[in-house]
Amino acid sequence: MAKPIILITAGDPLGIGPEVTVKALRSPQVRRVCVPVLIGEENSLRAAGWSEKLAPLIAIDSTRPAPRSVQPSAWGGEISFKAVQLACQLAAQGRARAVVTAPINKQSWALAGVPFTGHTEFLRKFYGDTALMMFVSGGLRCALVSEHFAIKDVSKIISKTRLIRAAQDFAAALQKLGITKPHIAVSALNPHAGDNGKFGTEETRVIAPALRTLQASGVRAEGPYPIDSLWAQHSRGKFDGILCMYHDQALLGLKLAAQQPIVHITAGLDFLRTSPTHGTAFDIAGKNQADASSMIAAILWAAKN
Repeated sequence: MAKPIILITAGDPLGIGPEVTVKALRSPQVRRVCVPVLIGEENSLRAAGWSEKLAPLIAIDSTRPAPRSVQPSAWGGEISFKAVQLACQLAAQGRARAVVTAPINKQSWALAGVPFTGHTEFLRKFYGDTALMMFVSGGLRCALVSEHFAIKDVSKIISKTRLIRAAQDFAAALQKLGITKPHIAVSALNPHAGDNGKFGTEETRVIAPALRTLQASGVRAEGPYPIDSLWAQHSRGKFDGILCMYHDQALLGLKLAAQQPIVHITAGLDFLRTSPTHGTAFDIAGKNQADASSMIAAILWAAKN
């Protein structure tokens, strides 16, 4: 059976994306399971050790001059966004099994005039309005109702409709992983699940009614539960996944509980997209200090699922 083609975008060329990408390509595990094709800026990849022997490269250039220092830049933003655009176009045409994206810098995208705060927002606009931000590490799985928003805005963003959609999409994604009847725990928004309205009313006004609708439709979702106890329960296998209200509810608990590298997955697209769960780390870029384990895990997951 032929090995799948995996498109790998190298991320912001000033960050650690080129380094972790090249390190991942040198992994025997990666080379055994897929045919990688790189999309990124050639000079930064060569500086990280890439050569044609590792993988073919689709080179991306910028109309802007490269900055003289390692920092967020319109140059890096333009290159990394163009790489993602091209990879997704090719994957949507059926030219590859999946897209694996190395880290981009959101400020760089903004400086380049990119109208999206990150990958998920771009993917949702063009490749599936059910795009769901999801994370997996071994038997730990979580997904988000809201993604990159200020904390002060989260309570306005979380609606019954949005929560129901996220839970349905999460259940569908878990079923694709082989979990026939997923048992999903839904987190509360407020401390102590609002404590009967003392610390907020989102649990009674939004979350509980959404859960009743989900349960009536056959989705096995329970809650709302205080997030401080949910991760321990999930780690012991009580639930198949946790649906979190906002970004740090998911990532803080997951990064503390995970015993294996974490893979970020965008579920609900016409193609599979994965990524590592770290950022561009400009402070260590070019120093050969970056850990490629999450990038390797993202490629392996994309090749095998």
